[in-house]
Amino acid sequence: MEIILVEGDITAQRVDAIVNAANSSLLGGGGVDGAIHRRGGPAILAECRALRASRYGRGLPTGQAVATTAGELPARWVVHTVGPVFSATEDRSALLRDCYVNSLGVADGLGAATVAFPLISAGVYGWPVEDAVRQALVVLRAASPTHVIEARLVLFGAETYAVASRLAS
Repeated sequence: MEIILVEGDITAQRVDAIVNAANSSLLGGGGVDGAIHRRGGPAILAECRALRASRYGRGLPTGQAVATTAGELPARWVVHTVGPVFSATEDRSALLRDCYVNSLGVADGLGAATVAFPLISAGVYGWPVEDAVRQALVVLRAASPTHVIEARLVLFGAETYAVASRLAS
């Protein structure tokens, strides 16, 4: 699987699946989650509400992933995953890696060949950018899904992109 770093807006990526750094409610929020729901339109929220009513009444657990339509986004699917909130006193890095592993598994199960990831948990959840990049790269480099041939790590801002570029080389 090829790993590509991109500086930009994840909602503009023309891929099979876009990964959403969702909150456990699956009902939208701020950051990447809010942007995906706004740009994708009401179809995403409708499917998220159906998931809450059927399988995830208490919300999507941290580290897990589930797919919906991509609505009006230039993708076929959105894979929603809930990243952990950073803690300086508790190592939650396995949960962060689970987000990438499980999102890749869901995308692979859908038959997606191209997947765009945000830097999960590095926004309002407070994960230090450098470590968030390391955690993502560990999983993406070790992955061996059958359908996914390209994983894009879409980084918001030149500074975050520069950190990721340095760590990826």
